[in-house]
Amino acid sequence: MTTRRHFLALSLAGASLALLPSDLSPALAQAAPIGSIRVEFARTVTDAWGDNVRLVSAELQRTLAQILGPEFRQGAGNRLVVTVRSLWLASYAGGGGGGKPADGGASNDYLESTVTLYDSHGRALNSWPIMSTELSGGAGAWYLPDVDQRRLKALARNNAYWIKRYVAG
Repeated sequence: MTTRRHFLALSLAGASLALLPSDLSPALAQAAPIGSIRVEFARTVTDAWGDNVRLVSAELQRTLAQILGPEFRQGAGNRLVVTVRSLWLASYAGGGGGGKPADGGASNDYLESTVTLYDSHGRALNSWPIMSTELSGGAGAWYLPDVDQRRLKALARNNAYWIKRYVAG
């Protein structure tokens, strides 16, 4: 017997599948290896985060080069451009923070980026929006002076792993 709840769930699942792009195959299966990785930042991010963007950029580039493995060969083939659009650290990093505003609200950190893979002629092969979320307390002790830098690095690593998933499968 099909219940109303079951029918609505199936309808929602079908609608979700219809919204997926038809080309879900990894880009690197059809193209040359990635030869360079560039990280850019929206002006609002650089204005808000100042020198911390260098830390995020270095961590993104280092992690991507490491996890892409043989798909990354310096100077060869395609170019990967990561544009960081938004970067946000929760004000509370001491733990769960509760589910209601009275309990401290959400305690997640966010990094939103758009990743575009270009061929050697500068043509965009594919582009993916990426949103990374990390628990604000996940980077270790909140009372240490470098807590924000550790949180930013954790977000950058998280974003890099999502990028690899979309770009290299």
